[in-house]
Amino acid sequence: MTTNFDLRLATLRTAYAEGTTTPRQLILGLRDKAAALNGEFNAFIHLLSAAELEPYLAALDGKTPAELPLYGVPFAIKDNIDLAGVPTTAACPAFAYTPETSATIVEQLIALGAVPLGKTNLDQFATGLNGTRSPYGECRNSVHPDYPSGGSSAGSALAVALGLCSFALGTDTAGSGRVPAALNNLVGLKASKGLISTAGVVPACRTLDCVTYFTASAAEASQLLALTAKADPRDEYSRSNPLWNDGSAFGKVSTFRFGVPKSPEFLGCAESPALFAATLEQLKALGGEPVEIDFSPFLEAARLLYEGPWVAERYSVAGALIEQQPDAVLPVIKAVLEKAPGATAVDAFRAQYRLQQLKVICDGLLKDLDCILTPAYPRPVTLAELRAEPVKRNSDLGYYTNFMNMLDYAAVAVPAGVMANGLPWGVTLFGRVFTDQYLLSLADALQRQTGLTLVGGNALATPAPQNPARNDRAKVVVCGAHLDGLPLNWQLRQRGGRLLEATVSAPAYQLYALAGGPVLRPGMVRVAEGGAAIAVEVWEIPSSELGSFLTGIPAPLGLGKVELADGRWETGFICDAYGLDGAEDITRFGGWKAWLAQR
Repeated sequence: MTTNFDLRLATLRTAYAEGTTTPRQLILGLRDKAAALNGEFNAFIHLLSAAELEPYLAALDGKTPAELPLYGVPFAIKDNIDLAGVPTTAACPAFAYTPETSATIVEQLIALGAVPLGKTNLDQFATGLNGTRSPYGECRNSVHPDYPSGGSSAGSALAVALGLCSFALGTDTAGSGRVPAALNNLVGLKASKGLISTAGVVPACRTLDCVTYFTASAAEASQLLALTAKADPRDEYSRSNPLWNDGSAFGKVSTFRFGVPKSPEFLGCAESPALFAATLEQLKALGGEPVEIDFSPFLEAARLLYEGPWVAERYSVAGALIEQQPDAVLPVIKAVLEKAPGATAVDAFRAQYRLQQLKVICDGLLKDLDCILTPAYPRPVTLAELRAEPVKRNSDLGYYTNFMNMLDYAAVAVPAGVMANGLPWGVTLFGRVFTDQYLLSLADALQRQTGLTLVGGNALATPAPQNPARNDRAKVVVCGAHLDGLPLNWQLRQRGGRLLEATVSAPAYQLYALAGGPVLRPGMVRVAEGGAAIAVEVWEIPSSELGSFLTGIPAPLGLGKVELADGRWETGFICDAYGLDGAEDITRFGGWKAWLAQR
């Protein structure tokens, strides 16, 4: 039953509801399958036994999928994330401990009905991007035996790619949740820092760490994030999720602007340039407008991660063990961390100052973009190459990932192609903090556009979302003094506003010049009959500024929903009917500027 069973959230929910299988039957079968595959792939450090699984399965007795959003959903846990009663090793036996309580994210998922299958293999202390740095064995790629799984969340990616779990938890400090996703045909969500609690996670860099999701589809990652993006008092780095980034923000994308590195680096790969160019065309077909950007400040920020004091932050976790039991830590890990004791406080502050300078530059590049597109990795590296040059080839995989948490951005890796040898190839979409659901919306649209087969040979058959996707920018339709070049336009520009388009409303409005007031003001009113299309502009301002903009609007005007000519409904200026007393009907001019021109 488990060999080709579709484990995606929606299909599994249907299977349970229809009685095709039960959680106990399915998960015990998956456990046996995982045990059989583990000798080949080394995906799991600890598979829960039938006895260890029973309390989680028993908790579902008498429950139904209607009561629990993740009823009977099997998931895997990277072994630097605590599961109560099961050793946490961080892939270092000498470091292992057995926690009494689970990590907050694990507790959340179990409370929602999910069932942990086991603890997965990783690059030791989550230091690596390839999946071979573990005393529990190398993790090879799920598709091609000559390539690594990617890391450090190696086993977690494999657990999903091999059809053993619906989703898996990883961590991402420098790319560990994105590189293995791209190498195994998965979506890898590295949400904004602090959205998913890291309480109960062995730190790599405490100030940078994120818990990640591996899923078959972007839609599933969206669902999981919506269920678990909650502030956690156990985690002092936890942050509240803004309402513009809740589950309802996942939706249909239309027009968007995305950055592309001016001269993308592929490190000599013969196939990646064409695959990247094809993805760019796919995004253009979805309504995207590519904008070339200077990528050098992002790359400089990436170099700070391993050249600066953040190596010392990693050393704060493993350093004592290295000093007391040097043979307990893998030589390659010691080599990465060996310069940490020499880092000084002066070095730390200098690096932070430079990082802040770079963040200002990078934020400026992102200001007028909805996201930036990069390859997930510039070129794949083989297991043989990693054995020959373990540090250099590992660094190659992180070329497009290491800066992300340093600069506080959200990112999602998404499958975008297949190389000639069958190896999966992917891209990363990243953007401003707290734009996670919007990025997942773009990833979902890209998955649908490419039509690539998902893990397990499944097709993406779920209906596309119809509600418009949202990010941290709010659209505002203006029809009068806030139009470009008119007296109140500064109120938009002062708030970081950007003109998106000049267009017209649906032919269902009348336009009036309101009586009184120191500034000429229009009133646009929707009518059942006698309406016309009115010239308007669509502006975009940061969502955080929308409230102050609204409170400054004088009666009888306000913000409501305005229908545009193409059928879209956007937030815009409307007028209460009482404000039309003494007003002049100027509908026949077709817009405020046209009326002003004839006065």
